[in-house]
Amino acid sequence: MTVFESSDAEILFERRGALGLITLNRPKALNALTRDMCLRMMAQLDVWAKDPSLSTVAIRGAGERAFCAGGDIRALHDSGRAGTSYALDFWRDEYTLNAMIKHYPKPYVALIHGIVMGGGVGVSVHGHCRIADDGAVFAMPETGIGFFPDVGGSYFLPRCPGETGMYLALTGARLKAADMRYVGVSTHIVPQTQWNALIGVLADGGEPGNALAKSEERMFAPLAEHRAKIDRIFAAESVEAILAGLDAESGDWPRATAAAIRTKSPTSLKLVYREMREGRKRSFDDCMRMEYRMANRVLSGRDFYEGVRAAIIDKDNAPRWHPAVLAEVTDEAVDAHFATLGEKELKL
Repeated sequence: MTVFESSDAEILFERRGALGLITLNRPKALNALTRDMCLRMMAQLDVWAKDPSLSTVAIRGAGERAFCAGGDIRALHDSGRAGTSYALDFWRDEYTLNAMIKHYPKPYVALIHGIVMGGGVGVSVHGHCRIADDGAVFAMPETGIGFFPDVGGSYFLPRCPGETGMYLALTGARLKAADMRYVGVSTHIVPQTQWNALIGVLADGGEPGNALAKSEERMFAPLAEHRAKIDRIFAAESVEAILAGLDAESGDWPRATAAAIRTKSPTSLKLVYREMREGRKRSFDDCMRMEYRMANRVLSGRDFYEGVRAAIIDKDNAPRWHPAVLAEVTDEAVDAHFATLGEKELKL
């Protein structure tokens, strides 16, 4: 099934009865977010929030491959390298949009098909209903490019069951639909063949929960097989202790998990460990302010540029991290990423 795709606009807004429908419309770019898309979406959400005749907002992605694969990482890389304001402006507006969705006064429904990563998670996971097609794939792979799970990742990942959020944040592991439902990234699994009917019910003023009551598929979640080990090993007091715990286990899964973690930026791993533990204690808005501090400091570092070079620009998948090992990432370097920005703090 091909999701709606027309017009040259990067984001489309449509009123269908009592439903406000948003379509991310950059299918060739896997619907990656731009700053303009974030700004336009905030403006439209504000209008719909004040409209008493509108009951529900829904968001979907155009094309067959992705709901939204994230932000335009190359543009952020180039902005940081050139010293322009685009990267920080984008993150400020994107994080403000994430907070707007989290606090939205009306039901916000995300229809997720194909790839959902990074910024795509930010415009879906904070909504009231997150409906995944059975072919959906989720990941927060930021440690692989010298960054960290943002867009509210510091809030929702620590609130996933047990230590699954820490596991996902450090490894960047991909989850299919059943595991997305298992950890709470999605609330329902509904095939795309039923989406038009669902949209029709919402347009007629139907309440999302009632409309979804009889439509959800139940699927076995493979991640559940590893849950006991995840909860035990990823509860450790440091990234090094987590790796030691994985190394002490026998079997393919611990070995592959440890190997995956060791390919990531050591600095990002240390930041993410702190981020997950801090996020568990903070409110949503405090988490967003913390992430904006982290983004500012990462932009002035080295590993983000090296990670993007290796993954997106040169595509050699051989990043040269600095520092190269966990032991060389100091507590002082980690602390600096969480320090206040003073007058430059994110204002929500």
